[in-house]
Amino acid sequence: MILYTVKNGVYYNLEDFKEDLSDLGENGFPNKIYINMTNRCSCSCTFCLRSLKEFNEHNSLWLKEEPSIELVKELFSKYDWSHVAEIIFCGFGEPTMRFDDVVEVARWLKSIHPDIPLRINTNGLSDLVFGEPTASRLAGIFDTVSISLNSSTAQKYLDVTRNRFGLASYDAMLSFAKACQRYVPKVVMTVVDVIGAEEVAACQKVCDTHGLQLRVRPYEAN
Repeated sequence: MILYTVKNGVYYNLEDFKEDLSDLGENGFPNKIYINMTNRCSCSCTFCLRSLKEFNEHNSLWLKEEPSIELVKELFSKYDWSHVAEIIFCGFGEPTMRFDDVVEVARWLKSIHPDIPLRINTNGLSDLVFGEPTASRLAGIFDTVSISLNSSTAQKYLDVTRNRFGLASYDAMLSFAKACQRYVPKVVMTVVDVIGAEEVAACQKVCDTHGLQLRVRPYEAN
C-alpha cells in the first residue's frame, strides 16, 4: 500500500476508507497518514523485518514497484483532508532513497494543504548515499524530521544498522541531524525502548551533547 494509517500496530490502506476520511481521529483511529514510496534502504538493521524474505513478500507495505509521483498525487487527490492532522513520509523502505521525488510530492502537498504538518522519518544517512549535504533539501517544506539514532556509539550503531558506510556513518548521521536544525522547525532523534534503560540514558547523553531532542518509541513487530 502507498497511503496508509496505523492503529494498534496494524496498517490500514486508505482505500479501506474510500473517499471519506472522517473516521480518522474517531473510532480509535489516529488522524495521521503515512506515505510509502520505496522498499529500498541503505541499512539492513538487525531488528528490521525487511531481513525476512517471506515477511517482505507478504507484508502489506511491500511495494511490487515504486509508485510514480503522478500516482501518489492522484491517490492524494481522491480524499478530503480536513480531518488529517499530519502527513508522514515513512514506509517499508528509507524515503530519502527517493529524495527528489519525496521533496516534489511534499512541496505539492504544502501548496494545496499548507495547514497540514509534514514529517519525514529517516535513517539520516542521505549525505553518504548521495555524496553531498542534503539537509537543505528539506527547507521550507517539512515541519519535522525524525531521525533514527539507534545507538549511543559508532560501533553499536554500525552493528545494529549494518549499513555499508562503516563507522563514519554514525558521525555523518549526527551531522545530518544538526544540519537539519538550520532548515526544519523540529528535529527529533529516536530510539526503540528494547535497547534498555542504560542504553537509552547513553543516547540521551549523546543528544544532550549535540543539542538534539530524543524520543523513545515502542518497538513495533509488525
